[in-house]
Amino acid sequence: MTIVIHRLMDDEKCYAMVRDLRWPQGVCCPHCQSKHVVKNGHDTTEPCRQRYRCRECIRCFDDLTNTMFAGHHRPLRIWMLCSYFMGLNLSNQQIAAELGLSITQTHVMTVRLRQGIADQQQPCVLEGEVECDEVYVVAGHKGHPEAVKKKGVKAADDD
Repeated sequence: MTIVIHRLMDDEKCYAMVRDLRWPQGVCCPHCQSKHVVKNGHDTTEPCRQRYRCRECIRCFDDLTNTMFAGHHRPLRIWMLCSYFMGLNLSNQQIAAELGLSITQTHVMTVRLRQGIADQQQPCVLEGEVECDEVYVVAGHKGHPEAVKKKGVKAADDD
């Protein structure tokens, strides 16, 4: 008997988690940031995926609009499991085997997830006194300053 792990995941809970993380203060339009939003049915391919309509800009969107998961045809539970396996430090080959995907498909997903995480990182700004120990500065030509001197002498001779 084979257990397919992604069938154990609950789609509704995955979408509820995305909603809670994305809109902790309540759903707002990703286009105009208005809070005047009404539910507008469900996605035809994924019934747990809620659709909305903004009363301000009259545009429609769903739970995944403008997220790293938008525009991909994998169920959200597969994305969640992929990110979980990445957290366990599994290789793309191991993740592919667990999820029943090709290595190429898994690679595309892991790159997208890593890029999404990197995009959310705030830039590091150093302030005040900053110290750095054991800095190694290369003098040129793989750490051989004599080679730099010889090159400088040769360039002066050419003039």
